[in-house]
Amino acid sequence: MTFRMKNKPVHIILILNKIISLFLLLFLVISTPYSICYANSDPYPKNQKIDVLNYVFNITLSDEKDEIFCEEIIDLRFKENGIKKIRLDLVNASNESNGKGMKVIDLLSNNKKLKFIHENNNLYIFLNTASKKNDRVQFKIIYRGIPEEGLYIGDNKYGDRTFFSDNWPNRARHWLALIDHPSDKAKCEFVVTAPDHYQVISNGLKIEETHLDGNKLLTHWKQSVPIAPWLYVLGVAEFAIQYFDEFKGKSLQTWVFKQDRDAGFYDYSNPTKNALEFYENNIGPFSYEKLANVQSNSVSGGMEAASAILYSDKSVVGDRNERWRNVIIHEIAHQWFGNSVTEFSWDDIWLSEGFATYFTLLFIEHEYGRDEFIKGLKSSKKTVDNFHKKYPNYTVIHNDLKDMKDVTSVQTYQKGSWILHMLRGLLGTKIFWKGIRAYYLKYKDLNASTKDFKTIMEEISGKDLTKFFDQWLYKPGNLVLDGVWKYEKNLKEITLELKQVQKGNVIIEMPIEIGIDYGENEYKIEKINLKQLNRLYKIKADKEPLNVIIDPNMWVLKNHTLKKIKSS
Repeated sequence: MTFRMKNKPVHIILILNKIISLFLLLFLVISTPYSICYANSDPYPKNQKIDVLNYVFNITLSDEKDEIFCEEIIDLRFKENGIKKIRLDLVNASNESNGKGMKVIDLLSNNKKLKFIHENNNLYIFLNTASKKNDRVQFKIIYRGIPEEGLYIGDNKYGDRTFFSDNWPNRARHWLALIDHPSDKAKCEFVVTAPDHYQVISNGLKIEETHLDGNKLLTHWKQSVPIAPWLYVLGVAEFAIQYFDEFKGKSLQTWVFKQDRDAGFYDYSNPTKNALEFYENNIGPFSYEKLANVQSNSVSGGMEAASAILYSDKSVVGDRNERWRNVIIHEIAHQWFGNSVTEFSWDDIWLSEGFATYFTLLFIEHEYGRDEFIKGLKSSKKTVDNFHKKYPNYTVIHNDLKDMKDVTSVQTYQKGSWILHMLRGLLGTKIFWKGIRAYYLKYKDLNASTKDFKTIMEEISGKDLTKFFDQWLYKPGNLVLDGVWKYEKNLKEITLELKQVQKGNVIIEMPIEIGIDYGENEYKIEKINLKQLNRLYKIKADKEPLNVIIDPNMWVLKNHTLKKIKSS
């Protein structure tokens, strides 16, 4: 996702604006190199005893007031016997929020009223009889209120009234009753009744549009693939709509404010189809029924809602500039990672953001060339280095994330991206893609953890990746090398001394390439293994090189100095 606050030059720097308001929780994951704790699990009160299968949100909107009215139907399955109480997230109206929030009017199952308690933003439903394993039940929850967040109601930049969701990361609960956590993915339907001068966009396929009495329009969208709650989307505005192409029989659409018709149709149609083709050919099938690019005023970057991506109202400029082009690529990459394969826990958010960031770069490498790819890597590295100076103990994977304002940082994006790039360098491009395809196909439309990803990549590569994952994901720090080299003419060898000088005397173990430049297009690559804080390497060379270069192909996230000294 490219957040409401993101602003990334080249492909992913849009996240930088987000950290302006972040006060990061600093912690150090302490573990021995070969004993990673994989039990990371954010403290959300998960209930693995139930599985929500489908939500139907029957929502009524009006121009006269900001209050919404919802009759919601929840279809769920019990995974154990004896369940008597169910907890959902739903922000309740309170004095602290100036009366904003939802008020539950009634709650029923099989047309029978159920007892419920709605307090402290929790909705507790008490069953008349205890559950039986594998039984399915439907609840109807009737509520109304003015959402403080999650659904933004107000004028767009042209002064026209609009309604747009932004549920990231856990704001869906402000207007929808649900399990507001990525670990419980479900199908969803939005049945929206609104004044008939609006058009309505949501997840999935539009299966009904009916004009009602009183100048009302009913629009029914149905998402047939389970997704996480932050990916539920609703946009209601006076749109210009273009069905500009198809991908494997699935509609590709543009939805922009009516005043931005020409510029929006031009901007949003490119490079949508090419990105979809690249990701499907290299990763696996696109999960969703359509892909719509939607202009909104609820985000200021991009939000990867499944099948209907929201972009800032400022994204429509009519010139297909590089910044917004790369946001489109990033959000489309999320349709595979984050949307289809979703992290089980907020602690593993890098499985969404790090992946989308790196796969943005991979498409750029494919579509626009190696130089653009390298430019993106360098830009990301600069961002990672600057962040590390301020927060040296920050780890990519959280340890039981306590505060959702800290869920992402540039490290979950850019450092996560670099970790995937290093993994590709470690395994080789062919094995890397094979592992990515296996990971995607196994967890498509499901949840996964970092451990799941590691297991797949180990199975495909035949390598033990414990040390790699430990030092880059579960521990803080970057690799810093200080080196000298000389040519010993009598021995016909290069002597290379490398010291790891990162803080804390932490040893990072990594293979790294050494480039040996003899001039006149004569170039040689040697690979060495970093395993000690200080080590001397000897490389055979029949003649003295012009230069020795550390990591000439940029496979390792590091900073380094390397000087030539006189031979003894």
